[in-house]
Amino acid sequence: MAAAALLELQEVQVEGRGAPRLAGVSLAIAAGERVALLGPSGAGKSTLLAVANGLLPPSSGALYWQGAAPARSRRARRRQQARIGTLWQDLRLIEELSVQQNLNAGRLAVWGWPRALLNLLLPLDTEANTAVLQRVDLTADLLCQPVSALSGGQRQRVAIARLLRQGPALLLADEPLASLDPRLAAALLQLLLAEGAAPRALLLSLHRPDLLAGFDRVLGLRAGRLLFDLPAASLSGPAGAAELAALYRGEQLDQDGDSLPAGPSVASAAASAVSATPWAGT
Repeated sequence: MAAAALLELQEVQVEGRGAPRLAGVSLAIAAGERVALLGPSGAGKSTLLAVANGLLPPSSGALYWQGAAPARSRRARRRQQARIGTLWQDLRLIEELSVQQNLNAGRLAVWGWPRALLNLLLPLDTEANTAVLQRVDLTADLLCQPVSALSGGQRQRVAIARLLRQGPALLLADEPLASLDPRLAAALLQLLLAEGAAPRALLLSLHRPDLLAGFDRVLGLRAGRLLFDLPAASLSGPAGAAELAALYRGEQLDQDGDSLPAGPSVASAAASAVSATPWAGT
């Protein structure tokens, strides 16, 4: 009997003002799959991720985590969500707390309230936190620093380290490469792709059709509707260019993936390899 998908959405609808934010979206992601989510600004990518991690209940349709619907009791739901890690674009770090306390926030769902409160008073699990910082090329001397004292690049890496500290089965990331130095973006992407290998899975929202190397599948979302769900390799060549042109119709991208004023459709997009590079010293 095949294992249940780590994430499954069935005809998910999320209502919005004037038009649905998601309209009948169905998808399934199995262990070991690294899936990119593409779409123009306002397509519903962040909404889909919020549904996937349980933050936003769908108006209709069904959500399943490893074959089970979200539990009704708070305790059981917390156990389910402990296996889902999300890297939001705004990072959602607590500025006033130390790096150590922010990293330990990745464990709160499994720790419970007593240990969570202790985390505000004492430096807990220093060895484990040092190990995850090393994975993102940061040093232990930052553990006692408040997040407010860090640079933008350091904050980005602390948010990733918090995700690693959580150790989720399903990793969700909302345009984590936006506004990053190219070397830092490449290193971040490679790390997330590696973390998404079996038995885990990765769903990563992108606005960069040129960064698909290393992904297994690509979802194309436009105006809340899933236009395609294709193997990443199929988006190279003329056929792939046509799929992407339809997805970004009326929106032009520069080579960094940022939106330009409406003009000619995206005529082509290359799935270029992204080499792993050292973390930028930011």
